[in-house]
Amino acid sequence: MIEVKSVEKPDERRDFPRGHIEITRLTGLTFAVFTLEPGWRWTESVAPVAGTDTCQVRHTLYTVRGRIRIRMDDGTESELGPGDVAVVPPGHDAWVVGDEPYVAYDFSSEMEEYAQGGR
Repeated sequence: MIEVKSVEKPDERRDFPRGHIEITRLTGLTFAVFTLEPGWRWTESVAPVAGTDTCQVRHTLYTVRGRIRIRMDDGTESELGPGDVAVVPPGHDAWVVGDEPYVAYDFSSEMEEYAQGGR
């Protein structure tokens, strides 16, 4: 069976300071659209909700627009921009770079846990 949904009608939206995610669920896949405003930083916007010092969710990202900087718990850093595809393991902080919103698609079953208490 083919399963089709539109991201224009997501199953859920989660708001947090300076950003939100819109989640669309399919069998075996949780697809999320991140929209993060300038000034957004994970440790300030999502950590209070998640209850962890750094993000413990694995991301499989495609960046649509804007830029984001990611710092792993071991200190390594990388910056993503439009057209970049990345796998980001758990244990990281991230923040929007510049004055343009960051928009990315995340293809990860772990998105069910993002911006939820206890993770």
